[in-house]
Amino acid sequence: MQLNAQTLISYLEELAPKRLAFDWDNVGLQLGSPQGTVNKILLTLDVNSAVLQEAKDEGVDFIVTHHPFIFRPVSALRTDLPLGSMIKTALNDNIRIYAAHTNLDVAAGGVNDALAARLGLTDTKVLRISGRQQYEKIVVFVPQGYQDNVRDALSAAGAGWIGNYSHCTFQSQGTGTFMPREGTNPFSGQQGKLEYADELRLETIVPSSMRNRVVRAMKKAHPYEEVAYDVYPLLNEGEPYGLGRVGKLQEACTLQEFASYTKKQLQADTLRITGDYTKTINKVAVCGGAGGDMIHAASFAGADVLVTGDLKYHEAQEAETVGLAIIDAGHDATERVVVPALRTYLEEKLRANGYSTTIMESAVETAPWRYF
Repeated sequence: MQLNAQTLISYLEELAPKRLAFDWDNVGLQLGSPQGTVNKILLTLDVNSAVLQEAKDEGVDFIVTHHPFIFRPVSALRTDLPLGSMIKTALNDNIRIYAAHTNLDVAAGGVNDALAARLGLTDTKVLRISGRQQYEKIVVFVPQGYQDNVRDALSAAGAGWIGNYSHCTFQSQGTGTFMPREGTNPFSGQQGKLEYADELRLETIVPSSMRNRVVRAMKKAHPYEEVAYDVYPLLNEGEPYGLGRVGKLQEACTLQEFASYTKKQLQADTLRITGDYTKTINKVAVCGGAGGDMIHAASFAGADVLVTGDLKYHEAQEAETVGLAIIDAGHDATERVVVPALRTYLEEKLRANGYSTTIMESAVETAPWRYF
């Protein structure tokens, strides 16, 4: 079965909804059309001319990048300049480019969860909460005998989850009435005659971000030609999302031991470290990319060390004043962990839906720094 580009985009935005992106960011499909099929997917942190050449050589027609290909407003497209030249190349070779940036940073299963997992942290929590998942209630009226089919469809699409419990619904019996009019094809009853049907009111909870998908699945499983259902907003406090994570090590160690472990796990070229090498590390905060503004959040959360990148001189001094050790592993090393995590997510998602589209990770080194 061939994968449609819009279907792939929906899977990406199920993981990292665009609404989670910061106001200053630019995410989503940045080049190409959401229509048509996708034959091969390339995952990368950045898009440059070398990555585009790699995509062309490998027959890729959809690139997913973490850092936006187009970030600032474009006032002119000159093909004799780097950006215009790359846009021309991508369009000529029918290569779409999609960016998931700060929305992937804050999303569950995104950059910071991947970083925390790579470092073996347990009992992880969001370091700086920027929002919470919103919930809605779906109520649908189902004829007797079909409630299990509809319930299963709702649950499979993402509704009915409370904590680690799935298929959470409530049902009550009642009588539905309707009169099929001319041109209808009723499941029960006759045109022009009021029908009294034994029905169940089936209700469940759904994340707002999954509502449309859940409603589609519900309608597909429902036997009626026209489905009667209601959607209500809820004030339930949902799971938090935001930048950074904080968690615990399985075993305490010194800062020096943890730094060696971090360098190995992240395959970092070099580390910059502040703090006493003999300091005991139990609790670790992480922020992929540039996390200099997370120092006080990490300290307030009780972290012994913050693992991040792109720390400035005075930020490091600030960390010292609050007694927080720093491991600066670099922007690239703290974010590239999301590439294999994203590949795993997409492969599982595509396989579950009957697609066999090839996904590859870019072999191009896009980090600009070289260490002498």
